[in-house]
Amino acid sequence: QVQLVESGGGLVQAGGSLRLSCAASKRTTSSYAVGWFRQAPGKERDFVAAISWSGGGTHYADSVKGRFTISRDNAKNTVYLQMNSLKPEDTAVYYCAANFRAPGGVSTSLYEYDYWGQGTQVTVSS
Repeated sequence: QVQLVESGGGLVQAGGSLRLSCAASKRTTSSYAVGWFRQAPGKERDFVAAISWSGGGTHYADSVKGRFTISRDNAKNTVYLQMNSLKPEDTAVYYCAANFRAPGGVSTSLYEYDYWGQGTQVTVSS
């Protein structure tokens, strides 16, 4: 079992940047894809970005394409989400999740992910 811990959230003004990190608590010999999702108050948890185990495959929600970049460092068991040009509508709790069933994929469905972090709050002020 893998535990995921997100960090890097906070309060930022519109147009600013944040970098979120998702660290696995212990090393695993299994490969896994990672997805980032977000949930605003009163709304469903939505897909943001995903990256395959190798890092060669990535996928973004249309709402963040061109502003967010997902990357990973498998030596550090860490996945990053660089968020630029932030908007107030990006305000949400951001979660990372691991998909062991399809490590080469970049699924947008939260049901494909097996393990989840506790989330980190991102607040963008106007």
